[in-house]
Amino acid sequence: MASYLWEATGIAGPSGFGSASTAEQVTQGIDASHLTVIITGGSSGIGAEAARVMALRGAHVIIGARNTEAANSVKQSILENTPSARIDVIPIELSSLKSVRAFAEKFLEKDLPLNILINNAGIMYCPFQVSEDGIEMQFATNHLGHFLLTKLLLEKMKSTAARTGIEGRIVNLSSEAHMTTYGGGIRFDKINDKDSYNDKLAYGQSKLANILHANELARRLKEEGANVTANSLHPGLIKTNLGRHSAFFVTALRIATYVLWKSIPQGAATSCYVALHPDVKGVSGKYFADCNVSKTTANGIDELLATKLWDFSEELVKSG
Repeated sequence: MASYLWEATGIAGPSGFGSASTAEQVTQGIDASHLTVIITGGSSGIGAEAARVMALRGAHVIIGARNTEAANSVKQSILENTPSARIDVIPIELSSLKSVRAFAEKFLEKDLPLNILINNAGIMYCPFQVSEDGIEMQFATNHLGHFLLTKLLLEKMKSTAARTGIEGRIVNLSSEAHMTTYGGGIRFDKINDKDSYNDKLAYGQSKLANILHANELARRLKEEGANVTANSLHPGLIKTNLGRHSAFFVTALRIATYVLWKSIPQGAATSCYVALHPDVKGVSGKYFADCNVSKTTANGIDELLATKLWDFSEELVKSG
């Protein structure tokens, strides 16, 4: 209940920030001019705002987007206000393993360092469909695409951190929706079961997967002594078009929980805080909300479930 009180009132938590804080506020005074950042889904919503603020702080921003026209519009808008901004756009469709591999290849060809990876893109409450790789679409887009992208870019992140001495950070956008998922958390044997599909539970499953991925990645990175962290976060309830597939449900939710909803600048704050703030240095395997460490469900801290998901995901990206 305390977290909902903080979210509703905007009261600052231990970090000094809260639900009312904006991305600009939580990065005030931070110089990111020595950093290269990849943000997926940077063509709209909180991804676009995170890209804008990262560029404002001097970072070289790579926007990965399905809609490159929209992403280039974001780029132009940022350049109009910050002419010195360094921004590139590379196409990516997270539901396609082939597209994810093509994105990674194009990025690596640029021979740039990589300090921060923000796995932001996502879809929500979609009718049942499968990806071109034969995987349920929410799981494929929200989790599996980001799992593969992180895997393909991890060596670049580790080598950048080793060469520069600057900690690398991987940030997975999850959601409080991870609390509402199928029994057992992840339906490994029924990922593609159309008959028992529920759009809300499938979304929760994919968001739980984002947390478990970050947790297991953090464990592995720590074990090998890599100077790279991995964390997950809940950005908040935000006024974007993400809920377009379930407009009636989302409208009803907004009416019932109107005091909890954030603006886009507020919604991008936790992503930017976890990615850039010096107070998060060395913090790994944690879940954040409103720019503060928060708690997940029991599933969200289940180490065996995280390991099982990792192995399951490895098999899926091998076959895709």
